[in-house]
Amino acid sequence: MAGKKVLIVYAHQEPRSFNGSLKDVAVAELSRQGCTVTVSDLYAMDFEPRATRKDITGALSSPEFFSYGVEAYEACKKRSLTSDIIVEQKKVQEADLVMFQFPLYWFSVPAVLKGWMDRVLCQGFAFDIPGFYDDGLLKGKLAILSITTGGTADMYWKTGVSGDFRYFLWPLQHGTLHFCGFKVLAPHISFAPEFASEEERKGMVASWAQRLKTIWNEEPIPCSPPWYFGQ
Repeated sequence: MAGKKVLIVYAHQEPRSFNGSLKDVAVAELSRQGCTVTVSDLYAMDFEPRATRKDITGALSSPEFFSYGVEAYEACKKRSLTSDIIVEQKKVQEADLVMFQFPLYWFSVPAVLKGWMDRVLCQGFAFDIPGFYDDGLLKGKLAILSITTGGTADMYWKTGVSGDFRYFLWPLQHGTLHFCGFKVLAPHISFAPEFASEEERKGMVASWAQRLKTIWNEEPIPCSPPWYFGQ
């Protein structure tokens, strides 16, 4: 939709990968709609995933005992977080929709993306206490996960060997994104592209592009335990 701003947080090492294709088609389709699209290509940026003392540029509030959460919160209030965090926070702040494009690693995100979440979504910026879940500081924004898996779709049902795919979405969509106030759109999961034919992979990319045509009309999921685990 014209005038909307989208941030794509992208975590894959190879530009010509299937993840790269999904990211590229999202940039193309959203740009075609008149959106302003920004990509944080975490591997290309050599983004620092570790939450350390180096993230605070000024004096520590408790130098005798280092607590990352406390110090990041204080630094956020004083605008003394390190510049790479501030740059990413500004991109999030400006975005109407934040899209995460990544391959599933151990039912979760790659380490570089986990580090982005740990460092960028800090207290004082993404949430406060009080100020989380429906009152999270990023409320009014949309988020969506676009994930590729190694396993096939039949592995990710309740009766499948990996269990329902919604189980692994709980800590990401609910415990992270909803906690920070995002309204979460239904995930886009591309199952087992490595085992698909070239034709099938093209179809998977096309279906993502097709969905993005009407993404702004979608209703968020009801992000609460029943969506993930049933009644």
